[in-house]
Amino acid sequence: MKKVISVVLLCMFLLGFSQPAFAVDLESGAKIFKANCAACHALGRNNVVAAKTLKKDALEQYGMYSVDAIITQVTKGKNAMPAFGKKLKADEIENVANYVLAQADAGWKKK
Repeated sequence: MKKVISVVLLCMFLLGFSQPAFAVDLESGAKIFKANCAACHALGRNNVVAAKTLKKDALEQYGMYSVDAIITQVTKGKNAMPAFGKKLKADEIENVANYVLAQADAGWKKK
């Protein structure tokens, strides 16, 4: 019994100090993408710098094939891409990043 209580207390302690994780919402990410990103990145293209698309191979080539890399790019912007960190909330940016990766994995097929 002491062992069970110790495990429960340890779990409660660890949960109490962990940072809350955002729930990923790909549907929300799709809506945010359409409203903020699609003008330059429709179907994963890049209308400003054609080689730097949101297709999986380009994301991998340019070190952008991760949620963290996309979050940083969307939040801070870079070169011709504006920063969205003051316009979008952190969970919205995370949803967009996850949506972009999901679409890249799926080949950006039209729906």
